[in-house]
Amino acid sequence: MAFERVPGFTSKQSRHSVAETTERFRSLLESKGITLFALIDHAGEAEKIGLKMLPTRLLIFGNPQSGTPLMQAAPSIAIDLPLKVLVWEDAEGKVWVSYNDPAYLQDRHHFPNELLKNIAVMGMLANEAAG
Repeated sequence: MAFERVPGFTSKQSRHSVAETTERFRSLLESKGITLFALIDHAGEAEKIGLKMLPTRLLIFGNPQSGTPLMQAAPSIAIDLPLKVLVWEDAEGKVWVSYNDPAYLQDRHHFPNELLKNIAVMGMLANEAAG
């Protein structure tokens, strides 16, 4: 199955494996003082029950200083916070770093323009991890 574009879902191709891209992302979060709340290894969990899937890891992270004002302005955004990034391998062996586009989240939850900067870090983090 080829990778298909999904509205509001941004993907950057990584030059690294899923494991290395995940570690690069973790290091970036740590260096910026951003909390990693959870790391879910979907492929690892599938393997535990005898199913196979391509490497797929979800990182859930955030910073209350950035997220709280968003939730105060638009409580519904709490469904999309903390932020998430998906590091995954497609059927062609390409590795991707994917996340919900901040503009999509703004359109979805209608928070003020001045708060967009609170989640705009996603693109920079994805680029650095993938690079």
